[in-house]
Amino acid sequence: MEKKTDKNSYTLLFAVGMVLVVGSLLAFVASSLKPKIDENKRIEKQQNILYAMGVNENDESSVAFIENAKVADEFAKYITKQLVITNGTEVNEDNEAYLIEVKKEQSAAKDGEERRLPLFVGEKEGITFYIAPIRGKGLWDAVWAYVAMDENMVVQGAYFDHQGETAGLGANIKQRFFMDDFIGEHLLDNDGNFVGIDISKSNGDPLNERKTDNAVDAIAGATITGDGVAAMIRNDLRLYVPYFKTLKK
Repeated sequence: MEKKTDKNSYTLLFAVGMVLVVGSLLAFVASSLKPKIDENKRIEKQQNILYAMGVNENDESSVAFIENAKVADEFAKYITKQLVITNGTEVNEDNEAYLIEVKKEQSAAKDGEERRLPLFVGEKEGITFYIAPIRGKGLWDAVWAYVAMDENMVVQGAYFDHQGETAGLGANIKQRFFMDDFIGEHLLDNDGNFVGIDISKSNGDPLNERKTDNAVDAIAGATITGDGVAAMIRNDLRLYVPYFKTLKK
């Protein structure tokens, strides 16, 4: 006599039941963890923004962010405005501009939608910083950065990161020796035209003493990652040029 458990219908119902149970459990776990995940994203983004404008706990060579417990207070202290730029020069203040996902905005723009550009205005020691989040493609996956500029689009600081670049090579974009080279670099040429910053193997400026050549030395063995970083800077920061022109009026 055939057992009920031997029937195909039983197997199907059992599988459906397990899918429903497991799916419900995963949905519950995801919803339970969402507030914590969102909080961690907030902390990370605010740390990156502050780092770019020089609010960090670095020593001579290491990368050290403001500790998690202090981030919200430090962000409120140093970031005076959060802006969202559309159509080049249309500016609105938005206290949650840091929640804008650059990746999603890039995808929206490709689909013909209006792209929103977040920009963070910070004040430290009497200096005004304009920090822009940008995103591009390295050798293996995404690369991104937060670049702090003055009103003349001269870089005042930067933080770079990546999704999966090669350890010891492209992954070194998040090391101090690379990031610090950008400080003082001009994004405009001598005529005031936006050109960006090249990552050059033939720059011939290992001490990075020339700040108006629109180039920094490349990382050995990381040509494609460097090209991706240069393209990211050129493509994304160019979009902010109309806004910076309004600062001169």
